[in-house]
Amino acid sequence: MSFWRQAVPLFVAAMGLFGENVTVPLGLQAIVWPADNPYTPEKAELGRLLYFDPRLSADGTVSCATCHAPNYAFTDASPVSTGIAHQRGTRNAPSIINGAYSTVQFWDGRAVTLEDQAVGPMANLVEMGSTKDGVVAKLKSIPGYGPLFAKAFGTEDFTIDHVAKAVATFERTVLSGNSPYDRYQAGNKKAMTPPQIRGLKLFQKVKCDKCHKDSIFSDNAFHNLGTGMDKPDPDVGRFAVTHDPKDWGAFKTPTLRDVAETSPYMHDGSLKTLREVVDFYDKGGTLNKNLDKDIKPLKLTSDQRSDLVEFLHALTGDSWQNIKAPDRLPE
Repeated sequence: MSFWRQAVPLFVAAMGLFGENVTVPLGLQAIVWPADNPYTPEKAELGRLLYFDPRLSADGTVSCATCHAPNYAFTDASPVSTGIAHQRGTRNAPSIINGAYSTVQFWDGRAVTLEDQAVGPMANLVEMGSTKDGVVAKLKSIPGYGPLFAKAFGTEDFTIDHVAKAVATFERTVLSGNSPYDRYQAGNKKAMTPPQIRGLKLFQKVKCDKCHKDSIFSDNAFHNLGTGMDKPDPDVGRFAVTHDPKDWGAFKTPTLRDVAETSPYMHDGSLKTLREVVDFYDKGGTLNKNLDKDIKPLKLTSDQRSDLVEFLHALTGDSWQNIKAPDRLPE
């Protein structure tokens, strides 16, 4: 059975601002597709195949799904990721769930679009170890891909831009909503447990929602929490991209949707559990020269911290669980 038949509950043909669109689960906004990369089922299916194909890496061992795997809520459940030749990276693999709503990509925001993000790891020597030209050459050497690119883009003479657009289109269909929180907000007051409801009220009271805001629970901005800043040679985060002193040690605010499924946490994977994350915020992060002004000790009780953890579990949604690896890749 094809992917599209398996995923009938997820996808419908509906004319939107940029043409055919995708249904979204309860709690999410409609996806705004890029004008130069509108949705089509053919493009999304091609992107799914490319996403799971390890032949895009230099040694044929690493795919996008290696570090962003469906069975780990599109992460890899490791503190930091491992690329080709068993090389270890320095940052935790963020989930791609609801990436359609992210205005910047990577922990340091060095890519603006999902299209830019999609090809970054392919040409990274530690991750997939290939080059943009190398990826295209490899795909063109596989006869089965030509007709698929022709269906998606009208040409078998594809470029890395076509590869990026296909992968990004697939990634925009990886969605999560209809969580207990969403159902609670929609009027079902039994959708969340009493501890989760208390946790939600506390989440708002101590202003966690100042950064973890709106339907995606992220402001798409960068903040210094002090994570790893006490190391001799800390990861400087956004500063390496902008060279602006205010960005020293700042990292992108991750979404909290499905956060209970994406441990370990923080940009370096240094915190193993949600309770450790809540405890970290409760103590006011780690003091350093550029600590965000809103990061201060919360002085919560143990029960309050437990309620916050319970609320975070209420953000676990559905839809993304329907996405599976292909049974076969093009040959």
